[in-house]
Amino acid sequence: MNGKATTTRTKLERGRSALGPALELVHTGRAPTRAVLTSELGVTRATAGAVAAELEALGLIRVDSSPGSAAGSQGRPSHRLAVLETGPVVLAAQVHADGFRAALVGLGGRIVATAPGCVTVMADPAQVLGEVVAAGAGLLRESGLRCVGAGLAVPSAVAEPEGTALNPLHLAWPAGSPVRDIFAACVRDAGIAGPAFTGNDVNLSALAEHRHGAGRGAQHLLCVATGHRGVGGALVLDGRLHSGSSGLALEVGHLTVNPEGRPCHCGGRGCLDVETDPLAFLTTARRDPGPEESLLKQAGDLLRTEYEDVDVRHAAEELIDRLGLGLAGLVNILNPDRIILGGLHRELLEADPERLRAVVADRSLWGRSGSVPILPCTLTHNSLVGAAELAWQPVLDDPLAVLA
Repeated sequence: MNGKATTTRTKLERGRSALGPALELVHTGRAPTRAVLTSELGVTRATAGAVAAELEALGLIRVDSSPGSAAGSQGRPSHRLAVLETGPVVLAAQVHADGFRAALVGLGGRIVATAPGCVTVMADPAQVLGEVVAAGAGLLRESGLRCVGAGLAVPSAVAEPEGTALNPLHLAWPAGSPVRDIFAACVRDAGIAGPAFTGNDVNLSALAEHRHGAGRGAQHLLCVATGHRGVGGALVLDGRLHSGSSGLALEVGHLTVNPEGRPCHCGGRGCLDVETDPLAFLTTARRDPGPEESLLKQAGDLLRTEYEDVDVRHAAEELIDRLGLGLAGLVNILNPDRIILGGLHRELLEADPERLRAVVADRSLWGRSGSVPILPCTLTHNSLVGAAELAWQPVLDDPLAVLA
């Protein structure tokens, strides 16, 4: 092979190897223009242009070659890059204590369509997952879009590599249910193309927020959230979920924050899981939960509309103090550069941000000296978006292999 042919082949291989990193930069909003893409990839302008053109040909991104100059700018403007709105999607599904939901999610974390959530979760995981996949398959038929995979978020630690839900404490599912295998079989039986993945809901919330929301740009991101029942946590290190040796890291719901507190499902007492979730808030505020709406909605509505009530304010302060104790311990162990809070914890932060930050600062070495930012999650359906991220990952790793 002559030198010119070798050089051409080397450039081609280099360009193809840059497709995945380039797509991830556009997907996460970090490369809005070809100039930024060139800089982030560390390649020539010509290579960046070829990479963008290839991603456009694959139907993944849109390249705007005539965006117009911004006011006061000099020189020729760079081509703008964005995910293609009519491009492929993935099926995302979430199951929680009060129901389930299916959605189609495109690149960029954009939710294309959602199916109405069911409010009853049966004790048979195969029945539940069959129904949520059927709802997603209906969305796909209506949209006519290409599907490249599926992802599922569940309120349980998911053991790796088996893909089993070890402790679906707030569902009536058997411990150790093989949720990944069941979900994959349902996806296959529905005729949906692409691989199927399963993960813990808070882990996936953290991943979504890191790529598209309040965690963007953090190197060591701690996420703590209470959804419909219980409390979960997750850690993203250098853009990757820290899942531990077998997928069970950051089970923060079982940190003790009140040694004389409520009995916990894990066998302990006074865990975050039972001291700072929606049921704990309603109980502490002397409110009887009703069956007509989820506990999360009831707790959130009460906090927003009746915060001046003595019992409600007292309950909020009690939960904030206990949440702060838990966060302080985590800060001392993990030394994150940002904390984000989801579910009811986000609403507690917004109700009295100074109180929560003061508790964390008072009880943690790094909180006292470094003032770790504590922010609310910003994505509306972050667990669904995070489930979609699992399904998008093979495409982000090698778009040509998956889509060509």
